[in-house]
Amino acid sequence: MDAHPLLSDYFEQPAVWDEMFADDAIRSQYKNFVAAIENILPEEMTRKDEQAKKLFMAQGITFTVYSSGEGIEKIFPFDVVPRIIKWDEWKHIEKGIKQRLKALNIFLTDIYHQQFIIRDGIIPAKLIYSCPNFLREMVNVTVPFDIYTHISGVDLIRDHDGTFYVLEDNLRTPSGVSYMLENRSITYRIFPDLIPKNNVLPVKDYPDRLLKNLLSLSNRQNSNPVVVLLTPGMYNSAYFEHSTLARLMGIELVEGRDLVVENHFVYMKTTRGLEKVDVIYRRVDDDFIDPLVFRPDSMLGVPGIYWAYRKGNVSIVNAMGNGVADDKAIYAYVPDMIRYYLNEEPILKNVPTYQMADLEKRKMVFETMDKMVIKRTNASGGYGMLIGSDATEKQMDEFKKAIEEDPRNYIAQPIINLSSSPCYIGGKLQPRRVDLRPYALYGPEGVDIVPGGLTRVALREGSLVVNSSQGGGSKDTWVLGS
Repeated sequence: MDAHPLLSDYFEQPAVWDEMFADDAIRSQYKNFVAAIENILPEEMTRKDEQAKKLFMAQGITFTVYSSGEGIEKIFPFDVVPRIIKWDEWKHIEKGIKQRLKALNIFLTDIYHQQFIIRDGIIPAKLIYSCPNFLREMVNVTVPFDIYTHISGVDLIRDHDGTFYVLEDNLRTPSGVSYMLENRSITYRIFPDLIPKNNVLPVKDYPDRLLKNLLSLSNRQNSNPVVVLLTPGMYNSAYFEHSTLARLMGIELVEGRDLVVENHFVYMKTTRGLEKVDVIYRRVDDDFIDPLVFRPDSMLGVPGIYWAYRKGNVSIVNAMGNGVADDKAIYAYVPDMIRYYLNEEPILKNVPTYQMADLEKRKMVFETMDKMVIKRTNASGGYGMLIGSDATEKQMDEFKKAIEEDPRNYIAQPIINLSSSPCYIGGKLQPRRVDLRPYALYGPEGVDIVPGGLTRVALREGSLVVNSSQGGGSKDTWVLGS
């Protein structure tokens, strides 16, 4: 390994794909970056690391962790070493995500209308109807341009041989894009020359692309449709993101109490009176969006908004009812959807997934639980999960009992050895596991994906859990131009 102090202690982990090294040699995409940091003394690197932390603190780049009913605001940990992706790898990812979202969008249109996929026996009806996120209220509702999945955050991981797998699709209200933007901004501050020298593709136009997409969904034929971002409010874990995106797009950030429905049209309260709203980018969950139709105790939504939407008087992004396609039991069928709807082979692989409602698979999983990750089908954020290799006998027994009581609610997947990426920790480079969440925008003109995304890092040594709520952090993601 290189004698430079930053690289001297770096070690590749057995049976793990390292993003920067292969057989003790630096991968081509990292060579320029490594050559640049070789001239930086460890003390200078530590100063840059501290500067990044101060910038995050000064700008209030936070998320909220809810534990024991108490909201604790935390600075999102940032690692100064970027994750670098080659152009050809990115084109493969981009092509695979576009294919996948096309199939998932047709699936959502299908199950809320003709249900061909159920009639043809590709997916069991019971699996759809038992999903808590299948909204009967969306059956036969016409969705503008037949687009349900306007904004997606597709989680990708890499196995020991470098193969990319889709871990989750996140088609409801995916978060994290503001951290992608801030990470790039901070990298520009601490390594001002490196991004242009490496021909890194830009991500800063994401808000412009998003706004263009939102404007295209207006059914009003005027030149200036009104778009708002609906937030649950400042106590929501992603409020920093909501306020950042609204500011960057130049649109109003509103809460439920700022909107009112009259004659099935949505209006925003302003100092000049009521102003008609055309498009709502909502970050409020389905259950809370309209207390007259869904949860009557919701204080976050807007009474009557469902019928305004149903009558085509307002566009809501993402569509309600998308959660059925996020269900981890439905996830297992996405490759079949691609073959069924598109007559194509999947470009990106699924992680092998075993449904616990299947007695034989359940038996197999119980016998090999130490090699499995068990997940609740509708949990997120790293909650409701058991990693067999780290679990005690007691924890495994508790999960077995929970699975026996409600098998539909659980799936199992073999433990994938997530790829590792160099992180600057304790004054030196150390390998830590990573995933990648690119952000895709689906509009009337097709799918548009910003080159890069959010690379999340499991900062605890040996950990496979990258979620910020579980102690993870993030790093800037560079896609190199061709």
